[in-house]
Amino acid sequence: MKFLYKILIWTIITMATAFGISGYYFVNHVFETALDRAVEQAVDDSNILRFALETAALNIPTKYNVLQDNAVHEIGANLERSSQGSGRLLRVSDENRKLLYAGEGFTDDRSVLENITKDNVTWQVLNQGESYYIHTGVMANAMDRNLYLETMEDVTQVFEERATGFSVYRKVTLVMLLCSAAILFFVCMLLTKPIRLLTGATRRMAAGDYGYRAKQVSSDELGQLTQDFNHMANVLEDTIGELRDEVRAREDFIAAFAHELKTPLTAIIGYADLLRSRKLDGEKQFLSSNYIYTEGKRLENLSFRLLDIIVTKREQISPQPVEAGVFFQYLTEVFAGNTQQELKTVYDPGTVYAEEDLIKSVLANLVDNAFKASGQGGIVEVSGRNTERGYVFEVKDFGVGIPENELKKVTEAFYMVDKSRSRSRNGAGLGLALCVELLRLHNSELLIESTLGEGTCIRFVLPEKQAVKGKRDHEDR
Repeated sequence: MKFLYKILIWTIITMATAFGISGYYFVNHVFETALDRAVEQAVDDSNILRFALETAALNIPTKYNVLQDNAVHEIGANLERSSQGSGRLLRVSDENRKLLYAGEGFTDDRSVLENITKDNVTWQVLNQGESYYIHTGVMANAMDRNLYLETMEDVTQVFEERATGFSVYRKVTLVMLLCSAAILFFVCMLLTKPIRLLTGATRRMAAGDYGYRAKQVSSDELGQLTQDFNHMANVLEDTIGELRDEVRAREDFIAAFAHELKTPLTAIIGYADLLRSRKLDGEKQFLSSNYIYTEGKRLENLSFRLLDIIVTKREQISPQPVEAGVFFQYLTEVFAGNTQQELKTVYDPGTVYAEEDLIKSVLANLVDNAFKASGQGGIVEVSGRNTERGYVFEVKDFGVGIPENELKKVTEAFYMVDKSRSRSRNGAGLGLALCVELLRLHNSELLIESTLGEGTCIRFVLPEKQAVKGKRDHEDR
């Protein structure tokens, strides 16, 4: 059942219960008030009739000063005839509660008669068929005789008014409930509109429309709920977008990795088959073996770099103080055999806090990429200087440069701006991706500036000892 109908039904049930209970007490209160007035009137009438009986007895001639039974019968008949229009019935009994006179239709019930006492009026409400009476009883003293006078006054109208009151109240209550139900329906529709909008938005998002947002139609708690839902939807959409990008990146990674494997494997298989199936002279045999060796080394280098990237994502480091000159001396020694291009180094003396081998790997990859981007006779400059933020390393070349729209992608694994030129120089697009992971462990990052056709400058800053240590302590916790 919908929430709207639940609110509507329970509200109507509550109202019906409240109307029923309040109506019952209201009508019953009116009835009891009217009945109390009727009882008071009947008691007063009973006292008046007693006085009339005693007065009439004094006016009847008697023998030997004794009131005769027949005289009492005559007095009772006269009193009843005098009040014929009021619907009152009389009954008179002697000292022994023996009947002397009873009006036609007077009840045979003797409970009131048996309970009559001197100077007190006894009464009860009687039901005879569809009629109701107030039965009263009082003791009268007539000519030294104690007589018992009983009356029955018709109060059926009081009970009929109660029944009419209940009937009218039920009809009024029914009309009020119907009108209230109609008004409540529209009110509930208005109050639950934000919920319906949220439900519709949830269904559309479940169907894949992640850009859909629920309309906020109020500023109360439900409006706040709508706002929170839309905020959650924004976060969800961003997360789904990131997941899609990650999946796409993984697919591109796998495709690039497969392609990188295919190229050297094709050459290795082809030249191995050539060596296996034909007898070659010394020079061709050497060339074929050299191709197999070169492509094998390329595969080895590819696997090592992939392994380095995977390992750096999981490991922590222990930074140690290292003289900056150690890194520049290392680069000079590593690239000393490059006779086609020139490496220039200039640096300020200083101490950096880092994992020495990892930073050497970063600098070697950056310089290697710079040489690949430079033509024959190109110059690569590596510099270092002390700043307030830490020690800055900078690798600069004057080669082909990187297009602006490619700058954010060059640090992705297997991404190469010029794939043909990179592969011709045994590039796999993993160098910068590895550098990013290694610098992440040092709480640092690559900053790349490049102009197409003019060259590229890549720098990174190794933070001071306190900053690196804080990063490590945070990771340990």
